[in-house]
Amino acid sequence: MKMPEIRELKTEALHQELDRLRRHLFDLRVQAVTEKLVNPNQLGATKKDIARVLTVMNERGERNIEQKQHHLEAVASHQSKSAS
Repeated sequence: MKMPEIRELKTEALHQELDRLRRHLFDLRVQAVTEKLVNPNQLGATKKDIARVLTVMNERGERNIEQKQHHLEAVASHQSKSAS
């Protein structure tokens, strides 16, 4: 993603994008370990996208980003368990 695209997102959408990017980075790392990663440049690009999202969040004065991220994950996990 480019910075103008990221800056257009609302704060809630930024948290969701950050979560998506972190999961994607995890998947890429798993692929790298199992030697199934087709394009190693994806690792660096994903890290840079995460840094861009965090930069925009810091520019907006977001604090305790990690705590909010864990809270959102817990809420999503609880909702998926309730639906089952």
